[in-house]
Amino acid sequence: MEKSLELANMTRVQQFVLLGLSSSPGIRDALFAIFLTLYMLTLLENTLIIYLICSHRELHKPMYFFLGNLSGLKMCYVSVTMPSLLAGLWNGIYHIFFVACMTQLFFFIVLVGTECILLASMGYDRYVAICHPLHYPLLMRPQVCLGLAMTSWLGGLVVSLAKTTCIATLSYCGPNVINHFFCDVAPLLDLSCTHVALTELVDFVSAIVILWGCLILTMTSYVAIGRAVLRMPSAAARYKAFSTCASHLVVVGIFYSVTIFIYARPSHMEAMDLNKMLSVIYTVVTPMCNPVIYCLRNKEVQAAFYKTLHWS
Repeated sequence: MEKSLELANMTRVQQFVLLGLSSSPGIRDALFAIFLTLYMLTLLENTLIIYLICSHRELHKPMYFFLGNLSGLKMCYVSVTMPSLLAGLWNGIYHIFFVACMTQLFFFIVLVGTECILLASMGYDRYVAICHPLHYPLLMRPQVCLGLAMTSWLGGLVVSLAKTTCIATLSYCGPNVINHFFCDVAPLLDLSCTHVALTELVDFVSAIVILWGCLILTMTSYVAIGRAVLRMPSAAARYKAFSTCASHLVVVGIFYSVTIFIYARPSHMEAMDLNKMLSVIYTVVTPMCNPVIYCLRNKEVQAAFYKTLHWS
């Protein structure tokens, strides 16, 4: 028994090898240029949105407050996952130390949990605006908005602490090759050489509470919104109400369809190459597209943008 423990300690994995998106040098060079451009564009777009919301009083509204939080979250997304993706494309494979891997995993889970709660908060904001417009200034006063935003970030933090602690305390004494471009939950559980039942239970419970719980709350808000819209007397009023929700519904649909497929399906359906492609959607593509979907098509944001250009 003692000898086996000593052997496990001696062979404990000190670093992981991330295989990245591609092993072909020609393809890697092209992908590196593409993803570096997407990274810089994402940071620029979301920084612009945050600047416009902070610098223009007409955008100091609950909806834009949450959009500002979402833009900050998307900047964090790409900053957590993109460096290892780019390093893998540059070098072919990317070696990451155990502590760095767990740190990346921690921040990634924080962001996923935060986005779930934040999207539910944004659904509630639209519900109050459409179903209880006279009470909107009271129900969505600044203190409430700040409380919802803080709950989103703290909720993601608590979930991440529990999940990352469980995963970090597992033993990794065998293969250290991860077929992914960042440290994600499923690939790490596959590499563990110890019993992972408790970790899988924590993962399952957190998925039920955060992922499915927030999705149910969001959908409940939109069922109520749909009923209220159908009762509106004019087509113009129905169109205006729907247009304020359409962007949020698109982002909710993309986020939950990808996230549920990756994290809430049976383990025997694992397909890491497919997981990598889907992970690119919500860690790279949606952070870049969100400002366009949410804000840059919005007339108030466009007016603030043109005003900023005029001042400069």
